[in-house]
Amino acid sequence: MLLAIDVGNTQTVFGLFDGPALTEQFRVGTDRSHTGDELAVMLRAFVDLGALAGIVLSSSVPPLVREYEAFAERWAGADLLVVGPGVPTGMAVRYDDPREVGPDRIANAVAARERHGAPAVVVDFGTSTNFDVVNAAGEFAGGVLAPGVEISMDALFARAARLPKIPFEAPDRVISQTTTAALQSGLVYGFAGQVDAIVDRIRVELDAADAPVVATGGLADLIAPHSATITAVDRELTLQGLRLIWEKNRAAQPPP
Repeated sequence: MLLAIDVGNTQTVFGLFDGPALTEQFRVGTDRSHTGDELAVMLRAFVDLGALAGIVLSSSVPPLVREYEAFAERWAGADLLVVGPGVPTGMAVRYDDPREVGPDRIANAVAARERHGAPAVVVDFGTSTNFDVVNAAGEFAGGVLAPGVEISMDALFARAARLPKIPFEAPDRVISQTTTAALQSGLVYGFAGQVDAIVDRIRVELDAADAPVVATGGLADLIAPHSATITAVDRELTLQGLRLIWEKNRAAQPPP
């Protein structure tokens, strides 16, 4: 079994693979203070650590990388691949400094090319909203970074004391007669409109008017139905990209 881990600034997503099949997927809040021992205690509730043949990690929180390394060595006894600079991914990165690109973005692009073809655009609804672009040659061509849904709403609530916290769901109509519905309308239709405007410009620059647009991340299901450009929601995208990178690196290793 392979354990794929995507550590984000707000949440961490785990996926358990049996071959190419994702058999389990679960999400927890990211705790930057976790030690390797605490990670083992948490993961034992979800995973048979003794059954792991390997672990592949993408982390946006650098201090947690060494804790996952400690967890893998002491508790899992499994090889760990940390996706980052110098790790072969099979994808050329057209970026002025490829080291600046988050490993989750590369994983998204690798999986999008494999599962949805090239060119393609990934919209990842996380702490930030990331637009990752795969060009017709199958290369990572760059992208766009925008404030995420939750962080934008948190900033609004912090600055406007009279506004209530709201459930993240779509209202019945755009024109709203309550403050809660008005906030929900701005959230859902505002971010859907942002996606469509940015994707339209990306497609023009790619010269690919029909490039598929794949949504992933925790709030993809909320925004995607109200977007005119999103063509698919792929909840497994980042984890599948990590699996593909793991398999490429395992295949490149010489036999023992």
